[in-house]
Amino acid sequence: MRIAVTGSIATDHLMVFPGRFAEQMITGQLEKVSLSFLADELEVRRGGVAANIALALGRLGLAPVLIAAAGSDFAGYGRWLRSNGVDTQSVWLSETRRTARFVCTTDADQNQIATFYAGAMAEAGDLELEPTIRRVGGVDLVVIAPNDPEAMVRHTDECRRRGYAFAADPSQQLARLGGDETRGLVEGARYLFTNEYEAAMLRERTGWSESDVLDRVGTWVTTKGAAGVRIAEASRPALTVPAAPTTGVADPTGGGDAFRAGFLAGIAWGIGHERAAQLGCALATVVLESVGAQEYEVASNDLLSRLDKGYGATAAQTWEPHLPRLI
Repeated sequence: MRIAVTGSIATDHLMVFPGRFAEQMITGQLEKVSLSFLADELEVRRGGVAANIALALGRLGLAPVLIAAAGSDFAGYGRWLRSNGVDTQSVWLSETRRTARFVCTTDADQNQIATFYAGAMAEAGDLELEPTIRRVGGVDLVVIAPNDPEAMVRHTDECRRRGYAFAADPSQQLARLGGDETRGLVEGARYLFTNEYEAAMLRERTGWSESDVLDRVGTWVTTKGAAGVRIAEASRPALTVPAAPTTGVADPTGGGDAFRAGFLAGIAWGIGHERAAQLGCALATVVLESVGAQEYEVASNDLLSRLDKGYGATAAQTWEPHLPRLI
């Protein structure tokens, strides 16, 4: 199964605030917020949702194709992605803008406040999928991850027009999207990915109930942090998969992207939704226990151990034929 991933490529500036954001918020003054948080740590890391998903898929051996826009400062980042099995030939390089920036502060409760500068990502709306898909001989799924909103709309429309199966992952961009745009991004998706908060926002933006959404997509996958993952399909009982155990969260950035990659790898290998979600959860814990969305190391024995501890020997045995060969 060949997967193309569209969305953001970014450099992450990750800071840690040792206090709690909630303790700094004054009731009745939230419409006039002016706060500065003194951070104890700063890490500058490679990131961007599409790049994070593609890198994890590459490390799992799926040779993903990355379709995105970056700046003239992308050379080193591109070499890194290629060394991890990602096809970057279809990354558009801007002549005037730098690669996008993600600036994020995390507090003691793992809450985050972030700002995203689009940079070269603003040019992603000019990209067409068909030349890349023709170049690689076809793809089985296009992931439409957070990106320039115009690009997300264009890629979704092209997928429907040309008959490409796609996964909708609007995530953080839901805050920028109106009702019509959100409905357009969801309609016809084979998979829809959200977290719990984004699921509520999506229902608010679209005006659709959960049943309405499920009438329009194949499978709705909602991540719920420590509460695991909910997988819903029309006319079937929802499936809940518990989170994999973790030794502690060092940095939450990129955990959801790793889950998506693990889940999609499971789908590519024909394992089924429950097992796919288990791999996604296990891979997410690897990322959560490291600082930065791409700085983690993956080993088959480690993933199998996490699957065994979280889901039992049968789950680990299901994955064992795949992981030693692919990692």
